[in-house]
Amino acid sequence: MSTVNGGWELPISEGELSRMTRDLDQAHHEYLPSMYAAADDLSEQLRDSGAVTQAQEEQQRVASRRRFLIGAGGAAAALALAACSSSKSTKASAAPGSTTGAASSGTSNTTPSPSTSSSGAGVYTGDLKVVALATALENQAVGAYTAALAAAKAGKLGTVPPAVGTFATTAMSQHADHAKAWNAVLTGAKVPAITGVPLSNQAATLSALGAVTDVGGVAKLALRLEDQAAQTYLFAAANVTSPGGIATAASIAPVEAMHAAILNFVIGQYPVPDDFLGTSLAASPTLLTV
Repeated sequence: MSTVNGGWELPISEGELSRMTRDLDQAHHEYLPSMYAAADDLSEQLRDSGAVTQAQEEQQRVASRRRFLIGAGGAAAALALAACSSSKSTKASAAPGSTTGAASSGTSNTTPSPSTSSSGAGVYTGDLKVVALATALENQAVGAYTAALAAAKAGKLGTVPPAVGTFATTAMSQHADHAKAWNAVLTGAKVPAITGVPLSNQAATLSALGAVTDVGGVAKLALRLEDQAAQTYLFAAANVTSPGGIATAASIAPVEAMHAAILNFVIGQYPVPDDFLGTSLAASPTLLTV
């Protein structure tokens, strides 16, 4: 374990965290081709919604949702089991108190003020609204990790174990990839990309991370963001109408679940996999301010 300034202690070894981060990065790159392929399909479907019959569309939706549930649950379970096999210092504990999708979670007051795309009201409708929401959430996560790394560099979080910094950098990069995939769908559908964080909870999010003073506090806020993202993708799988939208969510959700599993270890909680991922933390499209 690594004890740092302020008394916060990394509950697992840096070697274990580094191994989990490498596994995470490998899984992310394995999912990338299917993620971009699904995003391309979704763009096509949104441009030409009549390309498949209603029966074909429903059949694809059912299959995509099944893959989503298996993929998201399996990734989290696999990571948890792999990690606990060598982690002797992590103790099981109850899950943290839940928050709603509108609750404050995750970026710093050093992050630029939330910005929006240049679109007017009503541009994002139907499935595009869910895509815009997903993009905004990914941008929010990128901002959170970016701000946390900046705070760490400035010495505002005490001594930060190098393995924690590597995980944050890796997760930030992966969220940027996810945002890029979602934005490609938006621009492919001839609507503006989301270039900032047009979410009504962003001000509270900025304030929350600005108040933390150690790595553990940042990890707890980041965990809320990751849980929110994973559950929002489950919400999307149940609510979007296009098979491509479901497939895109299904290709990203397992990576978000792995982020959350690692963060549970970082804050000293055993990430017991749920048989069924809930949606109580899912962000609502009403959070969008565009």
